[in-house]
Amino acid sequence: MRPVISTSELADLLDSEHPPTVLDVRWRLGGPSGRESYREAHVPGAVFLDVDADLASEPGPRGRHPLPDPETLQRTLRAAGVSEARPVIAYDDADGSVAARAWWLLRWSGHGRVAVLDGGFAAWRSEGRPVSRVEPRPAPGDVVVRPGALPVLDADGAEKLARHGVLLDARAPQRYTGETEPVDPRPGHVPGAVNAPFAAHVDEDGRWRSPEELARHFATLGVRVGTPVGAYCGSGVTACSVVLALELAGLSGPERPAALYAGSWSNWVADPARPAATGPEPG
Repeated sequence: MRPVISTSELADLLDSEHPPTVLDVRWRLGGPSGRESYREAHVPGAVFLDVDADLASEPGPRGRHPLPDPETLQRTLRAAGVSEARPVIAYDDADGSVAARAWWLLRWSGHGRVAVLDGGFAAWRSEGRPVSRVEPRPAPGDVVVRPGALPVLDADGAEKLARHGVLLDARAPQRYTGETEPVDPRPGHVPGAVNAPFAAHVDEDGRWRSPEELARHFATLGVRVGTPVGAYCGSGVTACSVVLALELAGLSGPERPAALYAGSWSNWVADPARPAATGPEPG
């Protein structure tokens, strides 16, 4: 299954005999909660999952959004109706940078039929497609979480990849350079990391750029087929969209998947001994 699906494809699937499980994962750094938006309107049949409560563990030294405990994640996904045999479509407000967290977790768990809605809820609603305020009660799913289907980096692994491969920093340029840091205690980036803002993956309307455009974009950052590559961001949420974009571009796949530094910058700076580079260069 392609990692990105169009609104028309989702509409056809919802009208089919075996519709997919749809997950609404709208979330914004600093709020307000996406649950409020979900209650106002959502794709019919969609189940809301909260990034903070459902798709991460408690914040701490491992980062602000550590990977969830596998057993807890399995219970959450089953309660949302996620099953082994049914495809899963996740969406957020628009650009897929948050929905990619659900995509990545399901892929990491071993579920192979997962996609992100191109353009998110904004595209769905702008096209006049049906929305609902009804919160469904899905039949329990049977998904089995088998962690490890996608590679995960710790701080040492991220440091090595920055030296011997390409480590992509998905944050905005101002956070990468250290000009500003609104959330974490120290500014800057992992020495050797290359800035790859997640906003570069989509057009102005929040729809994903073509595989060819993405491949050219990553080539300018030093990523080509066969390049060892990984990604991080502030806490491991939007970096998932870099992993997705690399797959969409044909630069990552089953034989050599891109890695995620799950703890990301919030884990890196938890150890005051780890260095922080500043400025526009990798350092």
